[in-house]
Amino acid sequence: MSKSYSIAVAGATGAVGIEMIETLEKRNFPVKDIRLLASSRSVGKKLKFKGTEVAVEELTKDSFKGIDFALFSAGASRSVEFAKAAVDAGAVMIDNSSAFRMDDGVPLVVPEVNPEDAKKHKGIIANPNCSTIIMVVAVNPLHKAKGLKRLIASTYQAASGAGAMGMQELIDQAKQLLGGDEKVTPKTFAHRIGFNLIPHIDVFLDNDYTKEEMKMLHETRKIMHIPELMVNCTCVRVPVMRAHSESLTMEFENDITPDEARKLLASAPGVELRDKPADKYYPMPIDATSMYDVLVGRIRQDISRNDKKGLCMFISGDQLLKGAALNAVQIAELLIK
Repeated sequence: MSKSYSIAVAGATGAVGIEMIETLEKRNFPVKDIRLLASSRSVGKKLKFKGTEVAVEELTKDSFKGIDFALFSAGASRSVEFAKAAVDAGAVMIDNSSAFRMDDGVPLVVPEVNPEDAKKHKGIIANPNCSTIIMVVAVNPLHKAKGLKRLIASTYQAASGAGAMGMQELIDQAKQLLGGDEKVTPKTFAHRIGFNLIPHIDVFLDNDYTKEEMKMLHETRKIMHIPELMVNCTCVRVPVMRAHSESLTMEFENDITPDEARKLLASAPGVELRDKPADKYYPMPIDATSMYDVLVGRIRQDISRNDKKGLCMFISGDQLLKGAALNAVQIAELLIK
């Protein structure tokens, strides 16, 4: 009989936690038993796993006895608070928050890009930022062939990046605005998200970039093992329900043509090529929603250069799945292979 594992999901009632539970089920992860953990206000709420209703328990330091994998999506402060308890109990913590991503002793893993790093863990493995995951899945196959030097990204990040409350705020504001009421009061976002774009995700830093933009720089360097990679990001919240998109401009050490890029991406893990602009076939967030793969298209030469070392493309990926829950489950799958 094949081995099965005890799983804890911390932050089980949040948008990513619910996706984690569904992803474990859909991918037939060998779950022996599952413990759903959240704050005291969610205790007793029931969530379904494989047709059975499972009651949510309070997340405490005693929650991890007998647990093999603890999937965390309860926010950075909770991750810091409970990490030692989880690891001391013998669980491998796969953490979706920003708490440990840049710690030297903690691997930051995207299974399609750097699976070997997962084996170096000392009890904690970090899930990267959602926009970073979607980007590196699409860019890494080209880097392996042509040597990436510079990457400029503009993101189009969905309301779901701010969790269930962000999605609800978009729905509420859209209804209100379509009903003719312009007096919108933002709660989750810095400004009105209904029919608007907000070039502001996370806090601004001293260099006038946001924390989200700098996460993409530092995390990409760590995951792809290119410490000198030049990265520049502008992160924008858009009135889309779910799935992030990104416009990427890349510079390589060696010449690369769009046809070469298409061939490399057509066989790349975690990528679906959607690149027939004449047929109006290209990545869009509405199509990426609920998909495991990152959609890649609009591949073209960078015509601002006088050589063939530059390439542009557009990508979309479900940031609750590949950008969070799916990536975490894939890391657990890597460890049990």
